[in-house]
Amino acid sequence: AAVPRTGRPHPHRNRNQGEIVNFGFTLFFRNPPPAKVSFAELYRKEIELAVAAEELGYDTVWLTEHHFVDDGYSPSLLPIAAAIAARTKKIRIGTFVLLLPLHNALRVAEDAATVDLISNGRLDLGLGQGYRVPEFVGFNIPRNERGPRLEEGTEVIRRVWTERNVTMDGRFNKLTNVTVIPGPVQKPHPPLWLAARGPKSIGRAARNGYHFMGTGGVDQQQMYDAALKEHGRDPEDFNIAQLRTVFVASKHDKAWDDAEAGAHYMMTCYGKWFVEANDLPGDQAFGANLPPIGKLRHSETASLFGESMLIGTPDEAIAGIEDYLGRTRVTHLVAAMDLPGMDPRKVRRSMELFSKEVMPHFRRKSRTQVKKAAKKK
Repeated sequence: AAVPRTGRPHPHRNRNQGEIVNFGFTLFFRNPPPAKVSFAELYRKEIELAVAAEELGYDTVWLTEHHFVDDGYSPSLLPIAAAIAARTKKIRIGTFVLLLPLHNALRVAEDAATVDLISNGRLDLGLGQGYRVPEFVGFNIPRNERGPRLEEGTEVIRRVWTERNVTMDGRFNKLTNVTVIPGPVQKPHPPLWLAARGPKSIGRAARNGYHFMGTGGVDQQQMYDAALKEHGRDPEDFNIAQLRTVFVASKHDKAWDDAEAGAHYMMTCYGKWFVEANDLPGDQAFGANLPPIGKLRHSETASLFGESMLIGTPDEAIAGIEDYLGRTRVTHLVAAMDLPGMDPRKVRRSMELFSKEVMPHFRRKSRTQVKKAAKKK
């Protein structure tokens, strides 16, 4: 099999279908009305949630990027990652995702290496091509260049992280005798991930040997694993992170009371953006006929990116995750729990309950699988 180009193997590797080995928590830094506060206060509270995630035993805190959104959806991930790195000691810090076509790849390589240094080797760099039309208009970058820009830019980052005196005459990147100093702590480099939704971009991640970030769809994982095999790679050498909407409370209705407005707001935003982008079949119908707040919880359309939202009691979350793992290979669960506009205290309570009652169920399952595998040997 071809040698993976993903960097140092992640501390957690998946060797069994239906085994999550990394529980992650996503921060969005979104500040919509009516709960709008000062952005300085928002950033302070969001970073406090990252610190709490470490204390509660989450494996990774993930950051996500968009631009020119009225609610301030975090546009600058690596400074945030550095701030979290300075406040934590062991939790990994990942980007889900940094929109590389909107950045200078060499600059990203230097800034990300600095985050890896500040965190002492805890960075996961997830990159994506982006889709929102206003972002490409604002940066004056043609949307039809985003795939090639992502692929070439990721290669720039990998090369300057692993080579000295790099010269490259690319379509979008021209480098002459470049050596990035200081480089990252992780060797040969921090894990590199590519986000994708459609067959072409999923194939790109597999072809180049990068870990995969998806939006929950089982079909995405199947396409990725098939493409890995097609290019002579072993799927077990590669991680899959999948984004799922997660929120738990002691009672089903209490979870929905807390989460419904934020989930509805998020679905409304993505619905508008996907319709405008119209990248894949079905995007025009995304978010159509969305029930109002109060009725969403009773609707069969209470799903995001094709998978149901895991909103309810811990037992319901466990059942939902078990069902999901029975249908897909996923190593990293990326929990979108910090819903837009939600009181951070409610988010913290959900984080605590999930870490206390849901995560241990899968930790025990993982240990049992390891013991069974060892006995078979």
